[in-house]
Amino acid sequence: MKKIISTPNAPAAIGPYSQAVQVGDTLYTSGQIAINPATGNIAGPTIEEQTIQVMKNLGQILEAAGFAYSDVVKTTVFICDMASFSTVNKIYGEYFTGNAPARSCVEVKSLPKGALIEVEVIAQK
Repeated sequence: MKKIISTPNAPAAIGPYSQAVQVGDTLYTSGQIAINPATGNIAGPTIEEQTIQVMKNLGQILEAAGFAYSDVVKTTVFICDMASFSTVNKIYGEYFTGNAPARSCVEVKSLPKGALIEVEVIAQK
């Protein structure tokens, strides 16, 4: 059975989609950009600020569904400039310690609201 996950502690969807959907023991999040849920604005102009906010947003969604970063099995990272990869990788690694999930990382031309990074995850209990 499909369960829609929604929390006010992460940015509200900016289109016709859910923050996350849980099916059985698996959680699928929508891509999260660096919107600060308290202000509705992008967290800051740097890749560092935006990556931290994205990871916080994902953490809030995981928590709302009863999951943790340690339950994440796959991530997809979209960045606007592959030159930012090492910076993103360093911050990302602070959230995924121990057994890191599988990951894809792709460079894209642009992201919603001018964001520099977007991350989606799949988690399994």
